[in-house]
Amino acid sequence: MLFNSITFAIFLPVVFLLYWFIFNRNLRLQNFFIVVVSYVFYGWWDWRFLILIAFTSLCSWSSGILMRYIDNKISTLPPFVTCKFISISNIILNLGILGLFKYYNFFVENFVSAFASVGIHLQATTLYIILPVGISFYTFQALSYSIDVYQKKIEPTKDIVSFFAFVSFFPQLVAGPIERATNLLPQFCRQRTFDYEKAVDGLRQILWGLFKKIVIADNCAIYVNHVFETYQEQSGSVLLLGAIFFAFQIYGDFSGYSDIAIGSARLFGFNLMRNFNFPYFSRDIAEFWRRWHISLTTWFRDYVYIPLGGSRVSKEKVIRNTFIIFLVSGFWHGANWTFITWGFYHAVLFLPLILWNKNRKYINSVTENKRFPAIKELVQMGITFALIVFGWIFFRAENITQAWMYFSKIFSFSLFAVPQIMIKRMLMTLFLVTVFLLIEWSGRKNQYAIENLSFIKKRYLRWGFYYALTSVIICFSGEEQEFIYFQF
Repeated sequence: MLFNSITFAIFLPVVFLLYWFIFNRNLRLQNFFIVVVSYVFYGWWDWRFLILIAFTSLCSWSSGILMRYIDNKISTLPPFVTCKFISISNIILNLGILGLFKYYNFFVENFVSAFASVGIHLQATTLYIILPVGISFYTFQALSYSIDVYQKKIEPTKDIVSFFAFVSFFPQLVAGPIERATNLLPQFCRQRTFDYEKAVDGLRQILWGLFKKIVIADNCAIYVNHVFETYQEQSGSVLLLGAIFFAFQIYGDFSGYSDIAIGSARLFGFNLMRNFNFPYFSRDIAEFWRRWHISLTTWFRDYVYIPLGGSRVSKEKVIRNTFIIFLVSGFWHGANWTFITWGFYHAVLFLPLILWNKNRKYINSVTENKRFPAIKELVQMGITFALIVFGWIFFRAENITQAWMYFSKIFSFSLFAVPQIMIKRMLMTLFLVTVFLLIEWSGRKNQYAIENLSFIKKRYLRWGFYYALTSVIICFSGEEQEFIYFQF
């Protein structure tokens, strides 16, 4: 079920009404209702996926119960079955399932290719299986619970209904934010009351998320798809513009999903973590990664980077840890060398900041107390954005060969040619992106751009803005486009 579909437009208000007016008297029943509607939401793609998410949930919940018994010394399990053993077993099991569905064919094909390069031809069988939607997201969310229980950051829960609701909560189930058990699970364990202001804020954020997805991302996608499909025939200027539009497509698409997810959760009394913080206004690549896909970057920081030693080790090990994090992050996105190259590229960009201890230089908002950026800040943002755009070419390309050919055509004399493809679409998209950037800039100090429209003094003008935004969304609504991050 897509957030930008008519089906979801009917599903959400029906669930909202039942949740607050029928199932609001009993917390356990309310949580059970969330599990049911979340499974309906997820099973809308393919009911067989439900078996997998239920198994993942059951394994992670059981691991917490077992660790609780071991800690309380009431377990009859063999001596070698310790909390560490349980936690590691759950991690291996869940990552094994993820690896089977997402990476098996990648490893088999590369294994065969490696032997073929030295003249040894092997026969291997690949699997023809559908990648379950959002498997990486809910797997990491379930793993965080098991790890946090082992590290004593959270008490294991006996309430299986609350836990299943935590893993399958439909707003953020298939594309995040990847929630931590320490933040979201306790919210299922306490009574929730309807908060009008919170609900209105949620609707506002949903509106902005739909604008990002339908008006910005989907319009950019039409141009981007055509450019990448015909890149061999296009000039360098067209290819550069295609890469820039893809930067806004993936940002509008993914942050738009996060806004809809966070806003929808607010309607039901839940607070999800922030996932994007205006990343294209970053002044260096380190600041960008503190602002982009925050739930994933902090997950890798807490569960991979810090256990490896983090930044409290020698400079050589910090560099090693950084490369591990970015390579793993790239591989998390998909079983393709393009994603691994994209991760390696960002690790290389990070390297000078680590060597000169500049990776924590910018932790505040750009021009925090000013309306306009200084020339230096503008240049820094421009350079950082350009580096990010070049990285997105690897991310979007079908393979490494296509990415390199795309680059080689950009850096040719045709870069200075006037783009001569889909001119009306290009100009309209440029206009929409410009308006979008202006709104984002004006609201960069908020949780999302239109959270506080203080620059619009009159109330009727603010409502006019909301109606205009809604009209534009309806105007550009057409064929339903899946969210990019569903494939991960």
